[in-house]
Amino acid sequence: MTAQERHLWYVFLSKQQPRFQRQKVILSFIVDFYCHAAQLVIEVDGSQHHSDQGAAYDFERTKLLEELGLTVLRFTNREIDLNFEGTCQTIREHIQRYHKTLQSEPCPPP
Repeated sequence: MTAQERHLWYVFLSKQQPRFQRQKVILSFIVDFYCHAAQLVIEVDGSQHHSDQGAAYDFERTKLLEELGLTVLRFTNREIDLNFEGTCQTIREHIQRYHKTLQSEPCPPP
């Protein structure tokens, strides 16, 4: 894990409910962080993701993960360094929205 991934994990994600996993294999990919309960993938992107090739790979990877019904949130190392609380708040808001959506869906008939 990069310094930013470690910071996000140890200071925030490891303490969250619902539970997150690190380095989760999904399809043929290893995602940085995954929360099954919120159907959420979190990726922390370093400089290699800013090249044309890296961006194209990330686009295809995100598309495949979204086809599984997952949401992919991407943060740069710089975002985590400069706006850690904002990063955490974005993740919290996604989890809260996801759970409100689940609660508001009608139950199927018996």
